[in-house]
Amino acid sequence: MTNLRQAQKQMTRQLLIDNGLACMMEHGYATTSVDRIARAAGATRATFYLHFSSKAELVRSLVEHADTVLVAADQPPLDEVVASNDREIIRTWIARKFHQWAQIKSHLVVIHQAASVEPEIQAMLDGWFDVAIGQMQSGLERTERFEADSRRIRCTLAFGQLEFFSMRWIRLGWVVSERVALETMADAWCQLLCDRSES
Repeated sequence: MTNLRQAQKQMTRQLLIDNGLACMMEHGYATTSVDRIARAAGATRATFYLHFSSKAELVRSLVEHADTVLVAADQPPLDEVVASNDREIIRTWIARKFHQWAQIKSHLVVIHQAASVEPEIQAMLDGWFDVAIGQMQSGLERTERFEADSRRIRCTLAFGQLEFFSMRWIRLGWVVSERVALETMADAWCQLLCDRSES
């Protein structure tokens, strides 16, 4: 009986997440009410608050899901990609991100909308980016490439390019061909992160 209750509870939570995402995509984060999400999920406001303390907490679960999608397929992980000093490994990692964007596009739209009005979501997003930048920096530190005080900014610039481009892609799609974007991004990352003398 406990397992059935747990399964029902998890199913209700997932219905709230899925319908919350759909409502926020259609109406925008700011104008989507808890009542609208609950109705769309076939639940009540009280049921929503049994699972989430606020809309922002529901969005936190979207961040966690997006993070899982983006990181789960990372073989090798990002620190090893950077440590490799290898353009083909870097290019393959970036290509994987390009393909993953389509899987989580709606998540990213809502997350960024929420971050513009919810300081806790912006802080979570900043932390998410800082983890990725820290992994990249770890790859440079392990191989002792570049001056120590330049490693963090190199990684921030490289990751910033990818993040900026992802937001442009979400709004506009492939304005240039995906192949050209991929090769150019790989070149830019190698310029910042690779030591050509080791190649």
